[in-house]
Amino acid sequence: MADDLQNPANSGNSGTTENAEPMFQIQRLYLKDLSLEQPNSPQILLEQAQPQVDINLGLGAESVGDGMFEVSVTATVTTKVNDKVLFLVEAKQAGIFEIRNIPDEQLQPIIGIACPNIIYPYLRAIVSDVCTRAGFPPVVLSEMNFQAMYEAQQAQQAQAAADGAGASIN
Repeated sequence: MADDLQNPANSGNSGTTENAEPMFQIQRLYLKDLSLEQPNSPQILLEQAQPQVDINLGLGAESVGDGMFEVSVTATVTTKVNDKVLFLVEAKQAGIFEIRNIPDEQLQPIIGIACPNIIYPYLRAIVSDVCTRAGFPPVVLSEMNFQAMYEAQQAQQAQAAADGAGASIN
């Protein structure tokens, strides 16, 4: 009904300028995957050594329809004591975003920077909560600068393309 008010059919205006306006909208945020493993419990829980924590992040994006994109951020937290796994948490938080009428050169930064910035706080909370519920101190993922990650990735791709072009000339 709101669309009818904004774009009335009897106004004589075709509405093409309204339809061409850029759109960025969250359709849904959701937990796509979650795994907790404690392969060496209960024996390893008696160890008194300081655990080593390794955290890896991954980003994913794919088109799921016309102007609809699923963007996901995955965190893998591996905690070891004396080279034995204490616990392993893998969580994938995702979102479906409607992105329309955005120039191609701006689309990738939105998908690679803006969308992960929206998703990541949910992922941080999930990882911390799962660790606590498993009986361990919370693992708090640090803040991430997705813009710096995106720019570094773009620089790597540009360098690889330059290296590839130089190799084919020789």
